[in-house]
Amino acid sequence: MRICCGQSSSSSKPSVDYHGNDFKALVYEFMPNGSLHDWLHSSASDSRLNLLQRIKILLDVASALDYLHNHCLPTIVHCDLKPSNILLDDDMVAHVGDFGLARFLGANSNKNNTSGIRGTIGYTPPEYGVGSEMTSSGDVYSFGILLLEVMTGKRPTDNIFNEGLTLHKFAQMSLPDHVTDVLDDDLLNFLQKEAIATQCTEEKAKKIEECLALTVKIGVSCSVDFPVQRMNIENVVHELQQILDMLK
Repeated sequence: MRICCGQSSSSSKPSVDYHGNDFKALVYEFMPNGSLHDWLHSSASDSRLNLLQRIKILLDVASALDYLHNHCLPTIVHCDLKPSNILLDDDMVAHVGDFGLARFLGANSNKNNTSGIRGTIGYTPPEYGVGSEMTSSGDVYSFGILLLEVMTGKRPTDNIFNEGLTLHKFAQMSLPDHVTDVLDDDLLNFLQKEAIATQCTEEKAKKIEECLALTVKIGVSCSVDFPVQRMNIENVVHELQQILDMLK
């Protein structure tokens, strides 16, 4: 057995690989808290995420993408970022898993073509659908959609998104002053209960609302249709860290 990464980010999932004459497998460390998808969409009442947990998870995922895009040679593009591929360990630290569609940028020009990449409907950037060259900004788009799902509790493929309405537009219309109108009901309940329990001051309430708006704005900025207009993942990490610091 051997560890399959010469370098690693704490939020990109390391693997242990075993192979023999008749058996080949990639074996990953067990993640006891399941996937982000489970926590967002499970019917179990004890599987709910508060605001701090959501921001920390988003920061973990953004940090993993920053590592893959800016600190690996060659650059690695994940190509299938979605909640079911975000795994949570004992401490609720998020790890990016499932690199089955991942590609190395620049290693082979033919492999940078997106014609063979299907990804997942709702998370795949629009330019991949017309055969544009694969870039790290495609992952940024997927991250933006994932972020908006984390904050709203809505999948990009939910039935309400039709006739031109998308998760991106749904969130964009709430900015800057109506973000609470689109928040996940579970998150709203957490915030309301916490406000009562801690006798939240008006100043603190405004700070939380500001953090919510800033977070949703990041998701909207990452998921615009035009790749060159999307945020740089390094800036995403920086802004999410600032939001987390504001909430502490």
